[in-house]
Amino acid sequence: MIRKGTIPAPGEGKRGPEGHLGYLVRQAYAAVRAAMDKALADLDVTPPQFAVLTMVVNYPGVSGAELARLTFLTPQTINVIVRNLVRAGHVEKSADATHGRILRLHATVRGEALLKRCRARVMEIEGRLADLLGREEERVVRGWLAAVGEKLTEER
Repeated sequence: MIRKGTIPAPGEGKRGPEGHLGYLVRQAYAAVRAAMDKALADLDVTPPQFAVLTMVVNYPGVSGAELARLTFLTPQTINVIVRNLVRAGHVEKSADATHGRILRLHATVRGEALLKRCRARVMEIEGRLADLLGREEERVVRGWLAAVGEKLTEER
């Protein structure tokens, strides 16, 4: 029981099953983000850098504008992250063959190796998330989250 005027812990009161869906999604995101910050810290990689490197490896030749859409980051943030990844030798840029002003991004061998190390740590967090659910529940949650992204994006 929560006394009036006290702030509930995650999972309690409005921060629990009775809370607003949007708030609960944001609360879950914040918890996942904090776990990823901690897991990647000694590799000197932030969750946004991890997201960008993941997309560059999975979509070779992706542009900065495409990265911004894929990672939900601003173009300005993408520029800073890409600049730092290039400086560290994890990503290379090349001019688009047709539109020279568009820069295409590719991971280096060093970048792919870093992503592999990061991915192992993030997969451990993903495993902890999946352990909260049964197989069927996980399928339903994944479907719901994907549908939320699709539905709310359609409505913009």
